[in-house]
Amino acid sequence: MRRIRAAVTGAVTLSLVLTATACGGGEDSGSSPKTLTYWASNQGASLEVDKKVLQPELDQFEKETGIKVKLEVIPWSDLLNRILTATTSGQGPDVLNIGNTWSASLQSTGALLPWDAKNFGAIGGKDRFVDSALGSTGAPGQDPAAVPLYSMAYALYYNKQLFKEAGIAKPPTTWDEVAEAGKKLGAKGKNGIGVEGSNLSNNIHQVFVLAKQHGADFFTADGKPDFTSDGAVAAVKQYVDLMAAQKIAAPGNAEYAQNQSLSDFAKNKTGMVLWQTPSQTFSAQGMGPDEWGVAPAPVPSGKPGTGKQTNSMVAGINLAVFKNTKNLDGALKFVKYMTSDEEQIALNKAYGSVPPVKSAQQDAAFSDPSLAVIRDTLATSAAALPQVPEESQFETVVGTAVKELFADAAAGRPVTTESVKAKLEKAQQQMPKK
Repeated sequence: MRRIRAAVTGAVTLSLVLTATACGGGEDSGSSPKTLTYWASNQGASLEVDKKVLQPELDQFEKETGIKVKLEVIPWSDLLNRILTATTSGQGPDVLNIGNTWSASLQSTGALLPWDAKNFGAIGGKDRFVDSALGSTGAPGQDPAAVPLYSMAYALYYNKQLFKEAGIAKPPTTWDEVAEAGKKLGAKGKNGIGVEGSNLSNNIHQVFVLAKQHGADFFTADGKPDFTSDGAVAAVKQYVDLMAAQKIAAPGNAEYAQNQSLSDFAKNKTGMVLWQTPSQTFSAQGMGPDEWGVAPAPVPSGKPGTGKQTNSMVAGINLAVFKNTKNLDGALKFVKYMTSDEEQIALNKAYGSVPPVKSAQQDAAFSDPSLAVIRDTLATSAAALPQVPEESQFETVVGTAVKELFADAAAGRPVTTESVKAKLEKAQQQMPKK
């Protein structure tokens, strides 16, 4: 180890909350091979936390290579629009983080560097990365548009104190058991499960998984939108019915945005949440590691796997390079550094995520049982969101449809198969025509 990363660990332990369950050529770096610009996604409780986490790592990179990295941490609410603007203007960073679900959409712009055998060779080879993470790096049959940086998956987190008070002996493994546990929690005056109805990306993550469990997808095999199939409609209705029919999600959750469900969970108001990250997330909300438990997200049979037993999307962050960077050699060195075993261990440990690099996963830092659930999910029962150019539009229009249905549920308006299908038909009409 080059050094003990006290700055990383200290900054994160105090205030880290992961956000989530989302490219030009260096605005002024092009003239100097000694400078790179880097857009990082907001992984922490604030932009300042991310700066405290990342800056020591960037300083070490400069010490080793002589290349200074100019860091900008960008909120998720702005990141995609900033990237899309950069793809058209040509004015952007050298290296940037992207939500892995955007990989194919951004790949289709032609602005990102393709990761062919030569470029992968420059960072140690493609086979260093876990297959499930590579599955969210671009359209099938094409060279990836990015490389995996942080890996995450959804699991079911439960409040041990509330479960004990409600007489729930073990975490649910099926959706029927989730409903049963939620009603027991409700009888004690608590919310059963937290949702974030105004969080479009989280809406997509949940209904995508439920569609898999119904034997459906939101796109056909040739990449055309298929939002109104029986399975897709059933998936959306099942998710909204946590509030509309089962009433185990509080009506106020219809207005919740990023991370608001976690606050209720930490304050002993809500018994369960489906979330992407373990201990660091809840410690930042004031929960000790003995106050919560984790189990695989529910599936119909209770045993996660592939196909109808899928229980998570492959969540994570990818690292991309703008194709028109004037410092390609430096950018490749930076990607190699960020995906090295040591950096993978340090950064994923700090953020409570799992390294997508196989060898880094073996570090003792990731042997905690809570992270084992995430690792197992990624290895055996997670599926990548559709890697199609229109994926970002899909997140917006279907995520909004789910948001509107949650608003109906919160207001006491009926949520029926017909009303769900109508919302999804409207969403499909908003997709780009091929």
